[in-house]
Amino acid sequence: MTMLISERTHPGRIAYALPPCDVPMHTLPDFAKRAAPAALPELSELDVVRHYTALSRRNFGIDNGMYPLGSCTMKYNPKLHEEIMRIPGLAHVHPEQPVRSIQGMLALLVALEHDLAQITGMDAITLQPAAGAHGEYTGLMLIRAYHEHKHEHRTHVIVPDSSHGTNPASAMLAGYEVITIPSDPNGLVNTEALRRVVGPHTAALMLTNPNTLGLFEKDIVEIADIVHSAGGMLYYDGANSNAILGIARPGDMGFDVVHLNVHKTMSTPHGGGGPGAGPVGVKEALIPFLPNPRIQYTDGQYTLYDNPQSIGKVKAYLGNIGVLIRAFAYIRSYGPQLRNVSEHAVLHANYLKTRLSPFFDVPVEGICKHEFVLSAKTIKQQTGVRALDIAKRLLDYGFHPPTMYFPTNIEECLMIEPTETESLETLDAFADALIRIVEEAHAEPDLVVRAPHTTPVKRLDEATAARKPVLHCHCGVD
Repeated sequence: MTMLISERTHPGRIAYALPPCDVPMHTLPDFAKRAAPAALPELSELDVVRHYTALSRRNFGIDNGMYPLGSCTMKYNPKLHEEIMRIPGLAHVHPEQPVRSIQGMLALLVALEHDLAQITGMDAITLQPAAGAHGEYTGLMLIRAYHEHKHEHRTHVIVPDSSHGTNPASAMLAGYEVITIPSDPNGLVNTEALRRVVGPHTAALMLTNPNTLGLFEKDIVEIADIVHSAGGMLYYDGANSNAILGIARPGDMGFDVVHLNVHKTMSTPHGGGGPGAGPVGVKEALIPFLPNPRIQYTDGQYTLYDNPQSIGKVKAYLGNIGVLIRAFAYIRSYGPQLRNVSEHAVLHANYLKTRLSPFFDVPVEGICKHEFVLSAKTIKQQTGVRALDIAKRLLDYGFHPPTMYFPTNIEECLMIEPTETESLETLDAFADALIRIVEEAHAEPDLVVRAPHTTPVKRLDEATAARKPVLHCHCGVD
C-alpha cells in the first residue's frame, strides 16, 4: 500500500549529520524559539531518496513523453544546451560583480540581442522580461510611454476573440480598456470589425501571427495599416513564433513591438511556474523607452548605461541569464538552418491534422501552421463523451493531453501542437491513440468518461479543487 511520507516517520531517524558549530553561538530570544519541535517526518537518508525518486517517476516530463499542448510550445530540450549553461564561467557569475569582470557575459547578451533582432525584424531588444506575459506587460508599458511622450491619451487595446488569455489580462494590468473583436468565418481577424473600433483612443492591437487557430493572418499588412492610420501600434504575441522562425519576421509584417517566449521556442525546460524569459523587441521609435540598464560597447569594453526616458527596470539585473544562455546556444546550434525548425513543426501539424480529420469535427479547413484545432462536438452529441474525457483517456495511453476548450470560440475544442522534435513514429502513436479513443467512445463510452484508469490519481473533481483548495495537510505541518 502506498504511504504518505508523513506516515513513514520513525522517531529518532535523521537523514543528515552536521559538523560541530565553528562560530560563536548566540542564544535566541524566547519569542523566536519554537514551543515544540517542527512536526516534520523523521526518516533516514535512504527513505528520503526513495521517496523523491518515486515521486519523480510519477511526474510527466518531456524526457518521457510527448506534450501536444496547443499554443504552448513544449519541445525537447537538447542536453548540450544544459551543459553550455553550466560552464563555470557562465554559471558562476554573480550579478553584483564589477562590469569589467563580466565582459564575456555582456558580449554574449549583446550577441543574443542582435540575433533576436534579426529573427524578429526589430531594431532593438531588451532581455529583461522574465516570461511571455511579463514581456506583454513590458511591451504595453513601452507603448504607453511612447503615446504619453507624444501627449496622447489613448485608453483602448484591441484583441481578437481568439487571443491568448494573457493578452487582455496584460492590457488591463497596464491600465487599458480591452476591446474584443470577432473573428471572420475563416478564423482570421475580421478587418471590417477592426475598422469599426479603431480611433483616437486606440493604443494598440495585440495579435499573434499565425493566430491561435494555427492560421496565418493573410491580411496582416492591411491590419497594420488600419491600426497605424489611427495612430495606434501593433503588438506581436510571440507564443506562436515556432511557426515562422527564419521564414517570416513580425517586423516585416508591420509590428512595432514583439515578445518571444524563448523558454518555449528556444529550448529551456519549463512548466510549473518557470524558469522563463520573454525578450521584447521594438522598432526605432520605442528604443528610448526600453528598460534600464542598457548594454553598450565603447572604448573597447562593454558598459551599462541608463536612458532618461526609460520605463525603468522590469527585472532584477539583466534578466534570467540561464534561460538566455540556452536561447543563445539554441540559435547558434541551428545557424542558417533555423528555418528547418518551423518547416518541420508545420509539416508535423498538418500530418496529424490530416490523420485525425476523419474522426473529429474540423472547425477550420485547409493548411494550418504549427498547430491546429479539432472539435469533439459531434462525438459528444452521439456518445456523451466530451473533449475533457478524451483528454483524460489519453493519459492511459501514455500521452499528455492537448490543450482543451481553448480557444473558447470553438465548442468542445482540442488544440494540438506536435512541435518539430517528435518523430514520425511518435506522431503516429499519438494519432492512433486518439483514433482508438474515438472508437471506445462509440463502443464503450463509460470507459472513456471514467478515465484515467492507470494513473496514480484517478479522475479528480477539478472544479471543487480550484474553488475550495486545501492548503494544508493533516500531518501536523501546515
